[in-house]
Amino acid sequence: MRILLLEDEPNIARPVSRALGAQGHTVTHATSLANGRVALLEPPFDLLLLDVGLPDDDDGGFVLAQEARLAGYQGRILYLSARDALHDRLRGLDGGGDDYLVKPFDLPELLARVRVLLRRDVSPQGSRVSVGPLSVDFTTRDVHWCRRPVELTPREFSLLERFVLHPHRQYSSTELHDLIWGDEARDLGVVRQTVRRLRLRLSPEVIETLPAGYRLGALKTLGSADS
Repeated sequence: MRILLLEDEPNIARPVSRALGAQGHTVTHATSLANGRVALLEPPFDLLLLDVGLPDDDDGGFVLAQEARLAGYQGRILYLSARDALHDRLRGLDGGGDDYLVKPFDLPELLARVRVLLRRDVSPQGSRVSVGPLSVDFTTRDVHWCRRPVELTPREFSLLERFVLHPHRQYSSTELHDLIWGDEARDLGVVRQTVRRLRLRLSPEVIETLPAGYRLGALKTLGSADS
């Protein structure tokens, strides 16, 4: 998943970015309201993690959330703030936010809240989706092929997740690299290698190669199951 982290404190931004990256998310980090506005011009984010108080605006997180909603952003918004007054919480939630976490916080709690927010958009029926012999649980990150468990790396899971959540969409190698590997130096070879490993771990048919990129293979859809 793509996450925008708006946080001006390096001692918070660094561990949060590392923890989210370790779970396979692509994190874009902005340190000011102005930088956050620029970041929102990139491909759509699945989640906005917004610090409320910023160097260029004491209410920067609230402002960016409101602007994003007015622009049509439909993803999830989680505020991070040292301000724990009830009126601040209510302002954030009434202004388009989905959750509010007070600093200082423990990383496990933040990661749990991120999982909950992202899980809401996975499937209307649950967090496990089955497509033919492929089954993916987005909560536990378990993958099965023909009922056999398959271990995937975080990058492999993120790539498979992108295809399963958008089964009819075609992705170019460049787009996949930007979505999964984020700010890393662009190397389209890692995309090809990850696709190849997924095919080896699952089946050659799981990802279809098209003239301009890749998409989920034409597997018989079995539907979604509750987690």
